[in-house]
Amino acid sequence: MKRHERMNALLELLGERGRVDVEEAATALEVSAATMRRDMDALAEQQLLTRTRGGAVLSSVAYDLPIRYKHAHRSAEKEAVAQAAAKLVERGDVVGLSGGTTTTAIARVLATRPDFAEAGPQPHLTIVTNSLNIANELAVRPQIKIVLTGGVAHSRSFELVGPFSELVLQQISIDIAFIGANGMDPVMGATVHDEAEARVNRLMAERARRAVVVADSSKIGERCFARVGDTDVFDTFITDASAKEATRREFADRGLRVVTARPPASGE
Repeated sequence: MKRHERMNALLELLGERGRVDVEEAATALEVSAATMRRDMDALAEQQLLTRTRGGAVLSSVAYDLPIRYKHAHRSAEKEAVAQAAAKLVERGDVVGLSGGTTTTAIARVLATRPDFAEAGPQPHLTIVTNSLNIANELAVRPQIKIVLTGGVAHSRSFELVGPFSELVLQQISIDIAFIGANGMDPVMGATVHDEAEARVNRLMAERARRAVVVADSSKIGERCFARVGDTDVFDTFITDASAKEATRREFADRGLRVVTARPPASGE
C-alpha cells in the first residue's frame, strides 16, 4: 500500500471510530508502529487529525473526511459493486441513493451510462438522494433529474437527515433504492453509525418497490450502532467477490438475494 493510500485508510478508520491508538491502526493497516506514528504526525501537521498520547482523534476540521478521503479505499471492490448495481437500473427509473462512498460510485456509473446521457426533451433517470455530494456531482447532468430530500446536513457524512428529509420521502415513490451500510450482519442486517441516518435510509428503502443493500465485503460481520433493516425492507444484497461463500449462504438462508460483484477481467 502506497503512503497516500495508507494515510487515506487511516483517515477512514478515524472517520468510522473517532479515535484510534498507534498499535491498533498499525495492525489494521499492516504496517509498523513507527510508520504509523510518522503518518499520524504528518496528518496532524495538515490539521486532519489531532495527536493524543499513543494515538489520534479526529480533528475539529475533519468533518468531510469520510467523503474526501474514503473514495480510494477498496475502490476496486466498490467499483465492482457499483457496476453490478447499475445493471439493475432501467431507463425512466426513479432511483434512491443514500449517502456513502459505494452509493457515490453507483451515481458515477449511472451518470456515465450512454443510454442515460442521450439528448432528449425529458430526463432519462430520476435520482432521489439525501447526499449532498451525490447531488452536487449529478446536478450538471441535464438528462438526470435530481431530487434532494432536504433536511439537516450531517457534519461528517454529507447526508441530510431529520424530519424535513422524512417529509419529502413520505410523499414520493421510488422504483429501486440502493442503501449503503457501515456494517452488514446476517442477524442484525444493515447498520450504520448514526441513528438519524438509519431512520432516513430505512424510510428511503421502504418507499422503494425494490430495496438493495450495497456494501463491500469489509463491512460483512460488522455491527454498528443503529439498525437500518434486514429482509423486512431489503430483498437484495450486493457485495464483492471477497465475501466468503459460507457468509453469503447465511444471508441467502435468511431470504436475501446475494449478488457477488466481480471486477472486469484485465483488458475488458
